[in-house]
Amino acid sequence: MLTLNDKTILITGASRGIGKGVALYLAKLGASIAFTYANSVEKANAFEAELNALGIKAKGYQSDAANFAASEILVDEVAKEFGKIDVLVNNAGITRDTLLMRMSEAQWDEVLDTNLKSAFNMTKAASKYMMKARSGSIINITSVVGITGNAGQANYAASKAGMIGFTKSIAKELGSRNIRCNAIAPGFIETEMTDALNEDVKAEWIKTIPLKRGGSTVDVANCVAFLSSELSAYITGQTINVCGGMVM
Repeated sequence: MLTLNDKTILITGASRGIGKGVALYLAKLGASIAFTYANSVEKANAFEAELNALGIKAKGYQSDAANFAASEILVDEVAKEFGKIDVLVNNAGITRDTLLMRMSEAQWDEVLDTNLKSAFNMTKAASKYMMKARSGSIINITSVVGITGNAGQANYAASKAGMIGFTKSIAKELGSRNIRCNAIAPGFIETEMTDALNEDVKAEWIKTIPLKRGGSTVDVANCVAFLSSELSAYITGQTINVCGGMVM
């Protein structure tokens, strides 16, 4: 069985959805977990306690990954508290869906800042520690929408496509320091966000998936665990679709 007992993993946006599922799964594999959240202190504290109850070290940090200075402070605090950062998972993301003709500048900027600029901020800050250690894995959570595009999601698609290009560039820049950078592109993953969708809408989505089901956060977490471990030591610059065959 894959274990991550010696890994310290920093995950952004892990108080809900995919990020929360990934953090919980990696903690069960023995990893120490530092995670960020934006607003709900009470929920974050409860999740921190849940993770620590598994016998690993975990700590939540309220921080805005889209803020450059705040990201530097956060990474320094995590490195000081945990002693190192082996893996960075850039998961923070939002949607502000609407058709282009109705999309405001604020809706564009907010999504690009949260989804794409945050990956730049966190990677730049964490890579300093990884370069000193001459080891590290950076995992960017993108989306199949960044590959295919989607009507009503020009801002989201642009941010997620940008993450793919960013991933390839960072892999080339940091590979000589034994730092890997890969992206994971989830498809239709069942979370509290998709739970709010009409059942007919969900059924139409699932019809387009060859495996005929939505994915779970564990499906994504399995891929994150693999890319966090030495099993993926010779894999970098790649985008792995976790989508049940929706995109091939």
